Amino acid sequence: MPVSKEKPLFWLGSSKKDLLTLPVEVRKFFGHALDFAQHGEQHVSAKVLKGFAGAGVLEIVEDDVAGTYRAVYTVKFAEAVFVLHCFQKKSKSGIATPKQDMDIVRSRLKTVEALIKEWRNEKADR
Repeated sequence: MPVSKEKPLFWLGSSKKDLLTLPVEVRKFFGHALDFAQHGEQHVSAKVLKGFAGAGVLEIVEDDVAGTYRAVYTVKFAEAVFVLHCFQKKSKSGIATPKQDMDIVRSRLKTVEALIKEWRNEKADR
């Protein structure tokens, strides 16, 4: 079986700093799942995030005794995997992602889209 090329991983905003505040086992789990994404695969725990149809936005959900944690990333672009947000879900209103966290994801996805457009324009100019 051919080995897939590993895509670089980029962290948007405070996502890496936020990840580092999570419990060690959760961080390891998210790292393992993100490694799958970097190799063009989807970890069994990664699911499409509702509200981003066709945007290639996925979330990894992990629980421990202290609560539920999520890492949201996009694989929409061939250039890289972008981690958009990492957080502990504090909302008690069911499984829905809180609006504040969804707003962060949307904002950072727009940043990535602008960055990719710029990268592609620079590449075309060479």
